[in-house]
Amino acid sequence: MPTRDYYSIQAVFAETRFAEVDAAFLAEENTGGFESHRKYHRQRTEANNRMLASLPGRRVTPDDFGRHRLGRKWKLLFNWSADRYRPIAFSVYNGPGNVGRRVASRLRKPSRQARGKRQPNRTSVLDGGDVFSAGDPVRPDVLSATGLAATIPVSFDGRRTSLADWITHPDNPLTARVIVNRIWQGHFGRGLATNPNNFGATGQPPTHPLLLDWLATEFVRRGWSIKSLHRLILTSGAYRRSSHHPDRDTLSRLDPNLAGYAVFRPRRLAAEELRDAMLVVSGELNPRTGGLPTRPDMNLEAALQPRMIMGTFAPSYVPDPLPVQRNRRTIYALKLRGHRDPFLTTFNQPGPDASCERRETSNVTPQVFALFNGQESSDRALALAARVLKTADSDADAIHLAFRLAFGREAVAAEHRAALVHWKTATADQADPPAKQQEWPTRITRRANEENTGEPFTFTETLFEYRDYVPDLQPHQVDARTRGLAQLCLVLFNANEFLYVY
Repeated sequence: MPTRDYYSIQAVFAETRFAEVDAAFLAEENTGGFESHRKYHRQRTEANNRMLASLPGRRVTPDDFGRHRLGRKWKLLFNWSADRYRPIAFSVYNGPGNVGRRVASRLRKPSRQARGKRQPNRTSVLDGGDVFSAGDPVRPDVLSATGLAATIPVSFDGRRTSLADWITHPDNPLTARVIVNRIWQGHFGRGLATNPNNFGATGQPPTHPLLLDWLATEFVRRGWSIKSLHRLILTSGAYRRSSHHPDRDTLSRLDPNLAGYAVFRPRRLAAEELRDAMLVVSGELNPRTGGLPTRPDMNLEAALQPRMIMGTFAPSYVPDPLPVQRNRRTIYALKLRGHRDPFLTTFNQPGPDASCERRETSNVTPQVFALFNGQESSDRALALAARVLKTADSDADAIHLAFRLAFGREAVAAEHRAALVHWKTATADQADPPAKQQEWPTRITRRANEENTGEPFTFTETLFEYRDYVPDLQPHQVDARTRGLAQLCLVLFNANEFLYVY
C-alpha cells in the first residue's frame, strides 16, 4: 500500500466530525430495565452529592481533600453516564469541527450556517510521519492496487458516500473476499486466508483461492446476504465432515498440517459461546435482544479490585440485582477497559485495547480450575441439576436427560454406570457439612494516596445493587442429592464434547 494511498484515504475522513444528536427511540428498541437502572444511578448520585456537601469548605485534612477530588470527578462521571437512558444517536457530519468545546460537554453539531463558513482543510503526506512536516498535498481517493477507480469529491459532502459505493462495488476484488474469509474463520477456527487483517503480499496466501473466489462471487450474487452465506457454509460438505478420517496414515502423509478440509478440525467454543452454552443448558438464559448492557456476576475479589479512572478510583463493579438481568447473552455484557472478567479472560477473550484479527485458542490448566472451581460454572451446574431433577422420573432418566442437554445425546451404558456412581459418591460428600449461604457486601471502604498531596485518605462506597441482590440458585436452597448431581454436571461442562465443536 503506497504512502500516498494511505493519506488519500485519510483525506476521505478528514472533514468527518462526531456529533451526539437527539433522536427518538425506535419502536423495536429494547428500553426495558431503564427505571431499575435509573434507581441505582440516582442513589449513587445522591450519595456522592451528600459526601460533597458534608465536606468542610476549606478542606483541614487529607481525607477531606481526597474525597473532594473523588466526589467532583464522580459527579462528572455520573452526569455522563446518565446519557445511557436518553435517545441519543452517536453520529457524524461533514464540515468544520466544533472548536472550543469543553471536554465535559456533549458533542454538539454546529448549525449549517456555521459549517458553511469554511473550506475543507488540505490533507498532505506527512514527511517521516511528522505532523509538523507537511509534504505533497493529496486529494481524497481509494486504493490504487485494486485497479478499481472512484471519483471522490473534494468538497465537504459526498466523500464517505463515494467511498462506500467503491467498497461495495461488485467489481471490487477485496470487500466480498474479506467478509467471506472472516465468516469462514468463525465457523472453522481459521480463514481460507489465515491473516484476515492482511490480504497483501506480506500475508499468507489463501489455501483454497478458487473456493474463496467462488464464495465471494456467490455472496455478491445473493445480495450480500450474510445469513445466506452462513447457510451455504454450514450445509457444505467441508463443515459437515467428520473429525475422524478413515485412513489416518494417508491423511498424515498427504496433509500433515491439516491445511485442507478432509476432516473437520475441532474448534473450542469461544469464551462468550461457552458462557452462553452453559446458560442455555441450565435453562437460565434470557434471550431478549438489545437494551442496556448487562452486568453479569463476576468473581467477587476481581469485581471489587481497585480500578483507576480519571486520576482517581472508579466506582466498583456491581452486577445487576436480578438473575433475569444478569443471565443474558455475553455479547450484551458490559466491558470496562482495564477491568476484565477473569472467567472470560481465561478462555481467551481478547482485551479491548487492540484489534484482534483471530483469537488464540489455548488449552491451559487455569481453564480446568475455572470450570471445576469457578463460581460461574458452579452456579450453572447447580441450575442444570435442579432442572434435570424437576423433569426426570428416576435417577436413570436424570442421567440421560443431563447428557441430552449437555451433549445432545443419551449416555452410553458405561457412561451411565460411571455417572450414577459419581452422583452417589458426590451426594454422600455433600451431606455433611451443610452448605452455607453466601453473603454479599453492601459497602466497601478503600484507602489510597491522594495524587497531589501524597497523603493517604479513605472513603466508603455503598454498593446499592447488592442491597436488592437476588442470587442465582444457591447450594443451601437444595438438598444433598441435587448438589451431588451438580458435581456430575460440572464434569459434563468440563468434557471436550461440551467445550468443542466437532
